[in-house]
Amino acid sequence: MVTNDLFGKPFQLKFVRPAQMLLFANAVCDPPLGQATVIPSGQTVKFIVLLESSRSFPEQLWEAVVWHNGHKDQEWRGLPLKEQDPSLNPLAISSPNRANIYRRCFSVGLPTSGHSQHPIRFTLKYRIAKSDDWKWVNDQHCLTDGVLYFQPQSLPSELRNYLKDYSSDLAIHPVPSDTPDTQLWSITAPVEGAQGENSGWSNTKLGIPRSFTRWFSLVRIWSPWLAPRHGKDKYNPPQDAILSSFLRWDGLHLVLLAVSGVDDVLTVFKPDDKGNVIISARNDSPESSQAHVIAAVGTTFENANAAVMRQARKIVRGNEYMSNEIKAEMKKRIENEVNAEWMENWYDGLTYCTWNALGQDLNEGKIFNALDILKENNIKITNLIIDDNWQSIEKSTQNQFESGWTDFEANKEGFPHGLKYTVTNIRDQHPNIQHVAVWHAIAGYWGAISPNGKIAKTYKTVQLQKETSLIPGTHITMVDADDVGRMYNDFYKFLLTSGVDSVKTDAQFILDLLATAPDRLRFIKAYQDAWTINSLRYFSIKAISCMSQIPQILFHTQLPIDKPRMMVRNSDDFFPGIPTSHPWHIFVNAHNSLLTCHLNILPDWDMFQTSHPYSGFHAAGRCVSGGPIYITDEPGQHNISLINEMTASTTKGKTIILRPPIIGKTVEMYTAYEEERLLKVGTFTGGKGGTGILALFNISERILSELVNINAFPGIESNEEYIVRAHSTGEISRSMRLDSEIPVVSLEIDIKGYEILSAYRLSSFELHSMSSQTTPSTKVAILGLLGKMTGAAAVTSYDMKLENSGKLQIEVSLKALGLLGIYISSVHEMSVEKDFLITISEMVIPMHTVRICMEKPVLEIDVEKAWGEMKIQPGFSNELTLKIFLL
Repeated sequence: MVTNDLFGKPFQLKFVRPAQMLLFANAVCDPPLGQATVIPSGQTVKFIVLLESSRSFPEQLWEAVVWHNGHKDQEWRGLPLKEQDPSLNPLAISSPNRANIYRRCFSVGLPTSGHSQHPIRFTLKYRIAKSDDWKWVNDQHCLTDGVLYFQPQSLPSELRNYLKDYSSDLAIHPVPSDTPDTQLWSITAPVEGAQGENSGWSNTKLGIPRSFTRWFSLVRIWSPWLAPRHGKDKYNPPQDAILSSFLRWDGLHLVLLAVSGVDDVLTVFKPDDKGNVIISARNDSPESSQAHVIAAVGTTFENANAAVMRQARKIVRGNEYMSNEIKAEMKKRIENEVNAEWMENWYDGLTYCTWNALGQDLNEGKIFNALDILKENNIKITNLIIDDNWQSIEKSTQNQFESGWTDFEANKEGFPHGLKYTVTNIRDQHPNIQHVAVWHAIAGYWGAISPNGKIAKTYKTVQLQKETSLIPGTHITMVDADDVGRMYNDFYKFLLTSGVDSVKTDAQFILDLLATAPDRLRFIKAYQDAWTINSLRYFSIKAISCMSQIPQILFHTQLPIDKPRMMVRNSDDFFPGIPTSHPWHIFVNAHNSLLTCHLNILPDWDMFQTSHPYSGFHAAGRCVSGGPIYITDEPGQHNISLINEMTASTTKGKTIILRPPIIGKTVEMYTAYEEERLLKVGTFTGGKGGTGILALFNISERILSELVNINAFPGIESNEEYIVRAHSTGEISRSMRLDSEIPVVSLEIDIKGYEILSAYRLSSFELHSMSSQTTPSTKVAILGLLGKMTGAAAVTSYDMKLENSGKLQIEVSLKALGLLGIYISSVHEMSVEKDFLITISEMVIPMHTVRICMEKPVLEIDVEKAWGEMKIQPGFSNELTLKIFLL
């Protein structure tokens, strides 16, 4: 396994020798160069190499040399690696076929004092014994050199230092940045007004980014969806881009954002044949206007990206995107009607969706049967989404994209007793279901409104021309922009009286397919505002926005922070029958979240099936996404064990997902899909002293091996000490700091495989146990619920206090039941009976619900079993608090 450069990750090597002798090599730099850390003069770069070989053969005296040009004269020379103490070897998480191997760890420091701060290239050569010839890794495996980047001590303050040959038509203004270590510019380009039905257009050269080595963009793969594109050398994304970022040879990041929806201007980036970034703008207003672009340079991508998104929010806020009347009503609804508990259930409850599960021939009997089978399997969903095909539709003989909506009521073929009967039955038979949502398109149905139905007779409609390149049909009938507010008010009032309290609103991209400038001008904002205010008015904005990643909606509806967060689909669909789609699905969501994490939304990674070849893969992605989890299992096709890894029961008997509050996203934004690297998705839970979570996915078609250092985890603090635990095995690493020299974990992940690593902060105490001698510096960490993919997210708070007597008191608050794990480095010198007293609600828990794990230094407390046996009545909230006293 190899990567060409060092971008926030180790340099990885994997190759197979004759007779199946395996060698893995890795170089990790600290500080982490890939995260664009400034390297002070004289900083020593650490190279680490882990050598592994099969025990089927005699152990060999491996030798390895780093070959590099990190000298004043830039000549290439070798730097031999030295073997480290075996006790420092990284924790190995391997496939069963690699369980019986030798592991030896080597390291060397590369002083950089005095060199010209140019990028350092390096490679490795190796041999098994002194009698063997040296073999170059590049020659053996068609690899290119690794590269180390060094940042300047300060950021050049002029945009011309980062872009060249930009147009004189641009207005460029430096603006103060809200994020550290960044420079920020607001850029506008003129665009003429629309003439009749034709929009005004402009293409203005923003220039060629200077001195970059890689670029990453989020592009419009088609109208509803965004997806990542990567490249080197010339900037040439194949589709229109909204966000583009460039990693420079000096380790700085240039981020460009095209802002849309302000004054009815759509703005994107296009390349020309020379690699220039072109600002392409479409103005639907008859008035001349401006295209808005924001540029930022930062020492990290995260800071530069945050800078442009915060500035975009200021621009949008300054634009009157909603009338004062609507804003006033929104404020009133939020203050008086948004119930926090309802929203908690909506965000964190396990959801079942009918789409892939029950097919397009939907009826009430299929829904009842599916819910009954879920109940029989003790799967307690909180939310139900009745997806497409419940509505009354005039079906086209051509396809669904030309079928139109006729009536608010459900279709009589599938729901003969009406929607209210169906929902009432669901709620009566399944009281665990808190929220029932129904699907509909933003314009009614895929083909909008039938001109022959009741809706067309009740509301003002108009026939509109639409583009035909994406979906069939040249014209659609829509409720007029002047009457859409009344239609949505009446429709959502009908749904609410039918027992429906939430919606999934799909096909929102149809607004961008209207063919003329006057129609887009009238309909895009009118429909978005009508949908937003009525979903807030009737459903406390318990709504899922789908197929809505068109720029005008991203900035007009999803960026402002004056309402509760809605759910928004983060990528194209889950396609269960297309094997190649599954790794790509996770990859796209992880990259799209780099943008959507800055919107006022929760990213929805779409439903998936728990009994599927990629079920664990998808489950891990949803667990670290920071968004909801929807399953769409066919009736009876449930992986109960996997569902239990994603969820937990509360003290009130509800099933919740353990959702980290920080949106999960890739930590290696410049690594392309084809590079055969593990995709790393990082998130964080808890405040100060919280847990960094890193999910790793093998998105390639072969087994991959890598090393992971502590600096890859979000939220790691430089002065703290951590352990890392693997979800799949429960293995725990040795303790680690950011300045430690050896990586924490060595992983080998199979095809379709994944791993979730959690980094826990350690607290050190001087303890005295009744059954042991004084134990200096006992280290303690709260692991959360064991057996859960994101079990640390079950911990709402914790506190550790050392009393004057030298005894330790630990207090842990949980939002769900399960097996609580507490890492105590000296626990094997203790006894449950003699050294621990544990209480819930001031009541001592049964002793048999506590055990010391013999394989690892972990105290395990079966909180779920103890809660059940003690018959404690839950309080107002779901939380419960344990107190652990070390006597």
